[in-house]
Amino acid sequence: MSSMIDANAQNAQHGEPQDTPGMATERQEPQSLSGRAEANENQDFYAVIPAGGTGTRLWPLSREAKPKFLYDLLGQGRTLIQSTYDRLERVAGRGHVTVSTGWRHVAAIREQLPQLDGNDIFAEPVPRDSTAAICLAAAVLARRHGERVVVGSFAADHVIRGAASFARAVREAVATARAGYVTTIGIAASRPSTAFGYIHQGRSLAADVPEAPSARLVERFVEKPDAATAQAYLSTGEYRWNAGMFVMRADVLLGHLREYKPRMYDAISAIADAYLAGGDAVDEAMATHWSGIEKIAFDYAVAEPLSVQGGVAMIPGDFGWDDIGDFNSVAALLPSANQQNIKILGDRENVSYIDSAGDVVVPAAGRTIALLGVNDMVVVDTPDALLVAPRARSQEVKNMVAHLRQEGRDELL
Repeated sequence: MSSMIDANAQNAQHGEPQDTPGMATERQEPQSLSGRAEANENQDFYAVIPAGGTGTRLWPLSREAKPKFLYDLLGQGRTLIQSTYDRLERVAGRGHVTVSTGWRHVAAIREQLPQLDGNDIFAEPVPRDSTAAICLAAAVLARRHGERVVVGSFAADHVIRGAASFARAVREAVATARAGYVTTIGIAASRPSTAFGYIHQGRSLAADVPEAPSARLVERFVEKPDAATAQAYLSTGEYRWNAGMFVMRADVLLGHLREYKPRMYDAISAIADAYLAGGDAVDEAMATHWSGIEKIAFDYAVAEPLSVQGGVAMIPGDFGWDDIGDFNSVAALLPSANQQNIKILGDRENVSYIDSAGDVVVPAAGRTIALLGVNDMVVVDTPDALLVAPRARSQEVKNMVAHLRQEGRDELL
């Protein structure tokens, strides 16, 4: 597989990432004095990186055994989870970043993030969605560092440009969380997207939280709208994209979990207690409680019902943000290989084209891909599977994954 896609572990850990002209990048630099000072101000803040899911819209590159966050999808020399860790460590400080992931990904994450302490990886035997992942991390961190510790959840597969703006937003989110709000960061909606949920912002909270002058109350969370509704949202100037970033005090979060999901709260509490006991206690508690935990997203379990009660705040995130959800979104972040706007993730020498334009090509099998009169297509070539699909149907790649599963082709997933 091309080194641009599958970043060499040694280079990723010890080398300097290279920027590619025209590519959206976030250069990784040593933590500055101001960055260290900011981290020192946030000693009660711990970041959690939920690293789950399989990225089915990026099949056949992303698989259950190796999801998208373990790849360098932008050719920067750092995988998505490495870039996420770097970004959060600059804000929270060394030793204040944890990862929640499936047990089968622990070894790969340890290889890619050798600076991460083993105790700061929370391994799940089976996926139980974001509520369980975030709340377990919060419960363990509360037992280790005090129940008023501030916990922030940031996905492993987001691309963010503008480190200073991101740090400012997180700093205000931490201050708002200290005041008792479950706080989210709302992304400026640059287009009427139907692929994202939206946040309807309300009144200013600057008087309540002076350290967060841009904080706003959240009126409600809105599901992915149709195109006309999304356009109407943008015209009001009151809506932002929901990127699923949440910051809150552990005691506040766990109190709401106990109110909304008491059975989950009991199971999470038992497992968190086992983390303090050590030894085989965690495995035993996981075996007893984890599989019975409700599988539900954090938005549905906590954020949406709490917003109705006026308990959710939002910080505007005025930094560049992308959710790499499909090959179209990957293409938007890659430079064009030619004037015909062909995007190549991998070795360009393995792609030849005549009278073709607007294609997204991933030559991950190492063999030549020849395009003749092919326009606006996705071509992903891996050693055991080849995907060919119109770019306009990139979101539907997950349907092919479901189809293969129905056919019993699990070895390809």
